[in-house]
Amino acid sequence: MADNKRSKVITQGVERTPNRAMLRATGFRDEDFDKPIVGVGNAHSTITPCNMGIGAMAAQAAEALRAAGTMPQSFGTITISDGISMGTEGMKYSLVSREVIADSIETVCNGQRMDGVLATGGCDKNMPGAMIGIARLNIPAIFVYGGTIKPGHYKDQDLTIVSAFEAVGQYSAGNLSDEDLLGVERNACPGAGSCGGMYTANTMSSAFEAMGMSLMGSSTVSAVDEEAKTVAARAAEVLVDAIRHQRLPRDIMTREAFENAFAVVMALGGSTNAVLHLLAIANACEVDFSIDDVEAIRNKVPVLCDLKPSGTYVTSQFHEVGGTPQVMKMLLARGLLHGDCMTVAGKSIEELLADVPADPPADQNIIMPFDKPLYDRGHLAILRGNLAEEGAVAKVTGIKKRQITGPARVFDSEEECMQAILNDRVKAGDVVVVRYEGPKGGPGMREMLAPTSALIGRGLGDSVGLITDGRFSGGTYGMVVGHVAPEAYVGGTIGLVQEDDEITIDADRNLLQLNVSDEELQRRRSAWNKPEPRYRRGVLAKYAKLVSSACFGAVTDKDLEL
Repeated sequence: MADNKRSKVITQGVERTPNRAMLRATGFRDEDFDKPIVGVGNAHSTITPCNMGIGAMAAQAAEALRAAGTMPQSFGTITISDGISMGTEGMKYSLVSREVIADSIETVCNGQRMDGVLATGGCDKNMPGAMIGIARLNIPAIFVYGGTIKPGHYKDQDLTIVSAFEAVGQYSAGNLSDEDLLGVERNACPGAGSCGGMYTANTMSSAFEAMGMSLMGSSTVSAVDEEAKTVAARAAEVLVDAIRHQRLPRDIMTREAFENAFAVVMALGGSTNAVLHLLAIANACEVDFSIDDVEAIRNKVPVLCDLKPSGTYVTSQFHEVGGTPQVMKMLLARGLLHGDCMTVAGKSIEELLADVPADPPADQNIIMPFDKPLYDRGHLAILRGNLAEEGAVAKVTGIKKRQITGPARVFDSEEECMQAILNDRVKAGDVVVVRYEGPKGGPGMREMLAPTSALIGRGLGDSVGLITDGRFSGGTYGMVVGHVAPEAYVGGTIGLVQEDDEITIDADRNLLQLNVSDEELQRRRSAWNKPEPRYRRGVLAKYAKLVSSACFGAVTDKDLEL
């Protein structure tokens, strides 16, 4: 192993006797004190199906680490279930959990002077949280995804968790029976694994594969398949080799690696949250990457995959026809991927994709041929205008109307908005504004899956726009714009919108505009007062104090003044 092994201090000098004594109690023997100590960040939890299969994977990884000549030490990390907390006050803790996960991994690995870390994750914030922590540590590391859920089935339809949210809207509109509502709820989630479409978890696992921080072919495995355990053991072996050769995360996660990640996210039709999370990881890596770079990549990369939420198929089906490596090879063959980027496995992207065909299988409809894409340009657009001077993120594929100008329906919380939709106060042609849900104002930047799914369930998904300084679930689609910055709580223009103001959303011109004169906006701004904070103590208060704008990834350690 490398001479700069961080854990070697435990063997040096008589003063280290207490360290050795405590480690003996955890299973160390005389011959183990010169071995690298490797952390296994175990995100197992029975809070959510996303994480309930991870314990077995972490155990498999620890066993493989020990067999490869290291001393694994397992520690727990937390998770919040976005799907379970969605639409409640608890959802404010979801994005916050990303920072808690990052802080916990950094704290344990630095506090115990570990030589490497294998991080596991399932639910949405596990992935970016782990990678932010890994980037801060910059010790050899690998990420192991807990895997996707299999689709549920009801009346010959494939179901995901989003099916349940949309069923609520259908039911409230009188278009779904009591029996069918219960049938969807009972069958949407059949077992372990993360939400089954190309939602946030599967988007981020695919992005990490594209960045070279997880095993090629691992990002779309199913949690209940034996393949998941095999991936964990193989990842452990790769990590030991990375420790031996000191392959460090920041040498892998270069600017070119982030370009690869965003290219793959565009081709997959991935979640809007990828913008927020990858910007946050870039910040931790001290890589210069902005939302304007995202827009540049969108203009070069087509959408190649017909995946939920706006498409037809689920991630386990995508895996069966080649998954992320197939899409990466298609991009590489057309000069849209940096093939020379190094990976944690010690090989370049191009080397790892050498045996993957440049075109997808002909007998499937999930991955489109490159010359017949679903959409000619990427789906995650950066919108600007007087409503989003720092930018906003829109998912612009799968929508029938790419421009909408209509009267504002203004709500200062998600709950107010949801009640209005269910009470038929939102009509075709309206532009719904949900504000004071941003990183500071929420705090925590809640996802708006409940109201967007309710709109779709009521048949309004193509005729109503929705903008928010909060976020959207990876399962959201339609004419929706999130991450509006500056947010309302810090004086952004979204906080000045009044009922019936005219708003324009234009996906073709990348425009988000409040059609009110500058003079009137200035008058309103002079009269505006910042609301009192919703929390004054605890984790949400600390988060609101530290968090940056969404345009920087809503990070909590940007340019801290000491």
